[in-house]
Amino acid sequence: MAKIYNLEGEIIKEIELPEVFNTEYRPDLIRRAFISAFTAKLQPKGADVLAGLRTSAKNIGKGHGMARVDRVPQGWAARVPQAVGGRRAHPPKVDKILWERVNKKERLLAIKSAIAATANIDLVKERGHIFDGEVPLIIEDGFEELSKTKEVYEVFKKLGLDKDVLRAKEGKRVRAGKGKMRGRRYRKKKSILIVVKDKCPAILASRNLPGVDVVTVKDLGIIHLAPGGVGGRLTLWTEGALEKLKERF
Repeated sequence: MAKIYNLEGEIIKEIELPEVFNTEYRPDLIRRAFISAFTAKLQPKGADVLAGLRTSAKNIGKGHGMARVDRVPQGWAARVPQAVGGRRAHPPKVDKILWERVNKKERLLAIKSAIAATANIDLVKERGHIFDGEVPLIIEDGFEELSKTKEVYEVFKKLGLDKDVLRAKEGKRVRAGKGKMRGRRYRKKKSILIVVKDKCPAILASRNLPGVDVVTVKDLGIIHLAPGGVGGRLTLWTEGALEKLKERF
């Protein structure tokens, strides 16, 4: 049995969880399914076929006491990988296999396992989430009608979830390496996942909170449930979302 809370953080009733929450925890399948979903978004890239070859250099033959590589009239080498401005020895190729494929049944079992992991308090705390209370966290459907971010945050306070949002906010860091120059300057921590029944005002009201993701049952996937391929994300379910979860699984 699981407790259902109202917007004031009070227990109003108890319900029986869907059968999917009894699925065995399979970290191996969760990891595989996550890698498959993550790599499916990667875009193949390759070097220009003429990169490093746009030059008037030619081979001057032997007998000059220097390496027999293509040279420009001024005498310096061109085209070869070891020359300044030359082509790369092993450039990236568009035919490289990036997508890690996984069987449909395995992917489905991984999602079920990740859903069950959200109800395991030990796994949730292992991910570093900070909260007061029990899991799974279920709230009445009135939550879906909240239209302001401050209203959502007030509910988080009453449920003891505000500390985890602050943890995500304070965990924002500048990324190491060249990635900081490529549109992903900051590394951000993941906080609460909110699962709602259908499109609703709470989606817009919640998504601006640090680390918080909002998703409908229909769009729920391994990327949301197990960021980084590790199950046990702190998840807030609405009562209607659980009913729809029974239909999907």
